[in-house]
Amino acid sequence: MGKSNSSRDWTQIYAIYGMDQWQTLVFLLCHAVFFSLLSIIFLFYFGSIFHFFQTFFPSPGAARFAAGFSGAVTSISAVCLFFAAANFLYSAGPLHYEMAQRMVGSVYDWSSVKLALDIGCGRGILLNSVATQLKKTGSSGRVVGLDRSKRTTLSTLRTANVEGVGEYVTCKEGDVRSLPFEDNYFDVVVSAVFVHTVGKEYGHRTVEAAAERMRVVGEMVRVLKPGGVGVVWDLLHVPEYVRRLQELKMEDIRVSERVTAFMVSSHMVSFRKPSQHVVGPGEVRLDWRC
Repeated sequence: MGKSNSSRDWTQIYAIYGMDQWQTLVFLLCHAVFFSLLSIIFLFYFGSIFHFFQTFFPSPGAARFAAGFSGAVTSISAVCLFFAAANFLYSAGPLHYEMAQRMVGSVYDWSSVKLALDIGCGRGILLNSVATQLKKTGSSGRVVGLDRSKRTTLSTLRTANVEGVGEYVTCKEGDVRSLPFEDNYFDVVVSAVFVHTVGKEYGHRTVEAAAERMRVVGEMVRVLKPGGVGVVWDLLHVPEYVRRLQELKMEDIRVSERVTAFMVSSHMVSFRKPSQHVVGPGEVRLDWRC
């Protein structure tokens, strides 16, 4: 999968799209500052802390080690929390934008695309990247953004207008586990850091959650036209998606190198839906539903 050279200033991205789950960033930063202050206290008041530990450890050596170890853990925790906050900030904006460009680049011919779908469109970074590509190619196509929240879809339409691609974008509220579209409807289906959130009410690593994610993958394939292309960037569970796509006899399945996003492993997978499936001497069309 080729990398995109497109880049954009961080401030531009956040000015237009804002940030989802900003509470997580605040949580990380507050704890990072807290542990930083503790580290400073350990540094300037080590003697007093050492004497405090002596009440628990009779040996001066053991008390000194315990005080020093506690100070080191506190300092390392502060560094790790600042790093996590920085990675979260980067992943939510610049990395998301960069991966959106790479996903768009995975579809080699946008001139023939009439309808595209972004599942879990969220703030619209990927959605608007697809719309921008349609605009560049002079296409008369449109991209539909699907999200579980009507409030989100209204916000996404506003960002599309800011980006100057409002006429190429439509947003719809719906359940991703049962997409409100006919079979073989879209030329391209995309999704960015969304599928892993489906079924989270069961717990991410449960059988029930995995089954819900597989339903979404099956729905993506169902609404994709024969010969159409699907591209998914997601966290943690991409190997599951690949196995499901193989079961559904998808073609040209490609997985990108590992990308660290939100402090975990992520990959991009692209695939093409075959025009038909041959079994023995006859031709049988697959039922793409899960």
